[in-house]
Amino acid sequence: MDPLYAAYKTLTSGLFAALFPPFWAYMRVTGRYRKGWKERLGFLPPQVRRKPDGSRRIWIHAASLGEVRVAEAIKEHLRELMPGCDALLSSTTEHGLDLARQTLQQDTAVYAPLDLFFSVRRALSLAGPDLMVFMETELWPAWLTEAHRIGTKTALINGRISSRSIKHYRRLRPFFRKILGNVDVFSMISEEDARRIRQMGAEAQKIEIHGNAKYDVLARRVDPALEAAMRKTLNLEPSQPVFVAGSTRTGEEPIILDVYERISKVFPNTVLVIAPRHIVRTPAIESLLKRRGFPYQLRTRLQGDGIKRTAPVVIMDTFGELFGLYSVGTVIFCGASLVPRGGQNPLEAAVWGKVVLYGPSMEDFLDAKALLEKQGAGMEVTSTDAFAERAIWLLEHPDWARSYGDRGRAEILESRGAGRRHAEVIARLLKSIRD
Repeated sequence: MDPLYAAYKTLTSGLFAALFPPFWAYMRVTGRYRKGWKERLGFLPPQVRRKPDGSRRIWIHAASLGEVRVAEAIKEHLRELMPGCDALLSSTTEHGLDLARQTLQQDTAVYAPLDLFFSVRRALSLAGPDLMVFMETELWPAWLTEAHRIGTKTALINGRISSRSIKHYRRLRPFFRKILGNVDVFSMISEEDARRIRQMGAEAQKIEIHGNAKYDVLARRVDPALEAAMRKTLNLEPSQPVFVAGSTRTGEEPIILDVYERISKVFPNTVLVIAPRHIVRTPAIESLLKRRGFPYQLRTRLQGDGIKRTAPVVIMDTFGELFGLYSVGTVIFCGASLVPRGGQNPLEAAVWGKVVLYGPSMEDFLDAKALLEKQGAGMEVTSTDAFAERAIWLLEHPDWARSYGDRGRAEILESRGAGRRHAEVIARLLKSIRD
């Protein structure tokens, strides 16, 4: 056994042994995290265990909601390329798993086992996959090593490595070079992602570049009914300006409120909707709004009992509505970018035909940023003054904003097709097992 992986096993198993007893007590007392804990330890339910019918099985792991959507788009192409192939999908988060179970047809979904050698061995033994597919950045040492140990092929699909994470990976290059040696194919998004995974130790002959399957997913999700529902929820007038601040992180809301104050002086009926990246931060945002004297309402209060939005500011304290919220935005800011957090995906707004504003920290979405800026549909703002000036300019020039927003949307639609290319990689690898 590789000594680096042996050290990883010892470390993770030791941490689990030390932390599990207090975690178990906490779970029993509070009731939190009970859902799926057996699956996380590798005890898969009987209905998802491999059937002895001789059919080939793929296990696709998608960490959370966004990756599950991409996995589903790729799986649709797999149904055409490999009809009758059995598929199992796992997710780390409850929301991701819920989406997987809602959208799956004949397939099954489970919580992903923890990256502990005994959990992974048990899960692989019960599921019996011929091929393990990991989405985007899911490079788990135990999964990759244990799958390789039992002869299961592995692939990284729609792979991406951010500029922030590569710095950490490079520090552990000897370890990851060994781990990545267990992967049969790296189907990456861009040349930059391919370069970074080579820097981590991946073999060049195993790397392919096929684009971003998220473009395919976004185009399919646009639905006028989402916009109509969100307009009704927010009680918006047909031409009322809406400033959407999506996926905001700590430190961004004060800047957003400064910008909103300046917008309101020119367009006083503008509604501000703040959608924090983590809804557990809602109380902190409420405190900030109270200190600044902004009347506000919570999204969760705008449902049932005929309650309408009357406040100028709304906090989105719900999960899964950001995509639909972007449809009603007149000015849209993509968060995690005014602070050094790498940004969030601006294409979710751009696919609605919107011009998107973001800060200088967009390292995790450089390909999306470049695509939008090429068409004039993405604008970087580096200060409160620049942010406010750009926002007001967009409100004063709606025809320009609409025209360039449409150009960005058209560019996204023209970039579709990566989902099928990634699916062809999976089908080819599975066929090689059959042959």
